[in-house]
Amino acid sequence: MLTLKSTVRYVMPAAFLLAAAAAGAKPYCGDLTNAIGPFDYREAPPDALYLVEMAHYTEEVAAGVKGNTGAIGGDLDYTLRAFPNHVKALTTMAMTAARMKVNQLPSARYPVECYFERAVRFKPDDGMAWGAYGKYLYGAGQEERAMPLLKKAYDMAPDNPSVNYNLGIAYFRAKQYDLAVKHAKVAYQHDFPFDGLRNMLVGARKWDGKVEPLPGKKNESGGEEDEAAKTTRETAPETSPETAPKTAPNTTPDTAAR
Repeated sequence: MLTLKSTVRYVMPAAFLLAAAAAGAKPYCGDLTNAIGPFDYREAPPDALYLVEMAHYTEEVAAGVKGNTGAIGGDLDYTLRAFPNHVKALTTMAMTAARMKVNQLPSARYPVECYFERAVRFKPDDGMAWGAYGKYLYGAGQEERAMPLLKKAYDMAPDNPSVNYNLGIAYFRAKQYDLAVKHAKVAYQHDFPFDGLRNMLVGARKWDGKVEPLPGKKNESGGEEDEAAKTTRETAPETSPETAPKTAPNTTPDTAAR
């Protein structure tokens, strides 16, 4: 049952963000101190990751279907407080909020954007976290804030197919076709699984869609899988970024790369 206490719990973090934004100050997205961790998702202690994901990031949670220990927002919040740069959980948080057309999931402590801000504050050297943040902002219609983050992700992870794909989409929509083709080629050289960017460029007659294989890379008939492609295959969402639903967040943490 929705009570005054529970209402205050959900509303106050957003109120802090809005007030800070209005005053031009850095918004409050919570201290990173946590009872478990926080741990770097890239170097996660196996036991801690297993215990957290077993209870709070199950297959149904990851798919955005429902929570496991309560509301899905609570499970995602628990996961992201323990592993702030858990990119898959960040993606689920954004996807679920977009589907529900809210900026803060019930039982989550903070608005969606705060979890991305916390991720890059926790590990500013994590290119995938910056890329996820940029993708979120871009999907929310905040292209000007998104582009510096997408570029920052590329500087940190220039061979990552997801990073190149998302940056290529952004450049295509900005009508910077040469740059879009450049990043598309890198993405598809590393076997990015979605053809959205390729189809956009081919349809606009800006590219023939062909890529040269990477040196030493074997063909699909039994060759070795590129490490970057393996990472993408394991973490890529089931829908391509350019078709994700757009919802503008009501918060604007000042974390864009300078």
